[in-house]
Amino acid sequence: MLTLQQIKADPELIIARLAVKGFDGREPITKVLDLDNQRRALQLKNDNTAAELNRLAASIGAAMKAGKKDEAQAAKDQVAALKEELKPLADQLADIENQIRQILLNVPNIPCAAVPEGKSAEDNVVEKTGGPMPNLPEDALPHWDLAKKYNLIDFDLGVKITGAGFPVYLGKGAKLQRALIQFFLDRASEAGYLEVQPPYVVNEASGYGTGQLPDKEAQMYVVTLDNLYLIPTAEVPVTNLYRDVIIPADRLPIKNCAYSACFRREAGSYGKDVRGLNRLHQFDKVEIVRIERPENSYAALEEMKDHVQSLLDDLGLPWHILRLCGGDMSFTSAITFDFEVWSAAQKRWLEVSSVSNFETYQANRLKCRFRGEDRKTQLCHTLNGSALALPRIMAALLENNQTPEGIIVPEVLRPYTHFDIIN
Repeated sequence: MLTLQQIKADPELIIARLAVKGFDGREPITKVLDLDNQRRALQLKNDNTAAELNRLAASIGAAMKAGKKDEAQAAKDQVAALKEELKPLADQLADIENQIRQILLNVPNIPCAAVPEGKSAEDNVVEKTGGPMPNLPEDALPHWDLAKKYNLIDFDLGVKITGAGFPVYLGKGAKLQRALIQFFLDRASEAGYLEVQPPYVVNEASGYGTGQLPDKEAQMYVVTLDNLYLIPTAEVPVTNLYRDVIIPADRLPIKNCAYSACFRREAGSYGKDVRGLNRLHQFDKVEIVRIERPENSYAALEEMKDHVQSLLDDLGLPWHILRLCGGDMSFTSAITFDFEVWSAAQKRWLEVSSVSNFETYQANRLKCRFRGEDRKTQLCHTLNGSALALPRIMAALLENNQTPEGIIVPEVLRPYTHFDIIN
């Protein structure tokens, strides 16, 4: 969440930057500043009262030593009265601090200056394009038909077992899925990311830590009996490894990767965009997470983008990179780049990765700090990215590599699949 220091330094700038995300911040920011003024006045009164209490407490011993019992008793009575005054002050301070926190939990991160203005996906900016565009015949099959033809994925069985959006991978479809996961993990390890195998459920504190709560609560699956949440991405448990942690400066940067299943309700999704693998409630993904010093985080962001691009290049997929406009960004992000691949049979771009810098927004929620050379603590910057999400990668690979003889497996995956064609 935003820090009070950020807000107090230039509230009008904060309000203006929030407007880029389509969020009217004037009322909550004004309220926070008003509450902070009340808090500081109460804190001053609390500190002055505590100082007077300490002075009187010290005087009691001196009075008793001098045989001034009446004076000592009067001081004791004043101490007792001041203690009674302090109790409600502490409660009032705690209440105001809680009010400030609750307001700030519902205020999104401000987009950085490099984020373009815009209201929706139509206003995103294409930054870069690459990869070979396939030349398929007009009767090329979409991936859901290819999956059925070659017995790779059974969507109906998933509906039978669980419901729509929970596919069952079969045979070479399951092997290709597993090959992609291992390929992505191996490449992340080669790039210096330490692999983590996290839990697939998290507690409420973890959801608040990375910003899924309270913003995305309706999109998460909840284990109500235990008040736990199925993870929407490995970002949540991996980033929360550093909740309430002060990291020595020489440990930075921290680079983690993790494979996990991901669970999203995707409430409100419908139409052609949800067919086949286009939008699922359960899917697999390899995530990369970085904890950085503030001055290094934007260089780290470029490294992460280069890493994702290299994966798509090695898979031979056509891709482009979008710089998201303010209106299409997530609640927590300061800047986001989406990678999309071209689906030749569907004739549309499919998002396969988001790479984001959150600056101090998540770190402030998490209390994730590092201790610098001056021994002072300051908030880290957190970043994460999909490297990569599997469903639409699988869709594009099946569609773009179809031939009359079968579906050609990219060369980089063959050491993992142990076959070079699906037929």
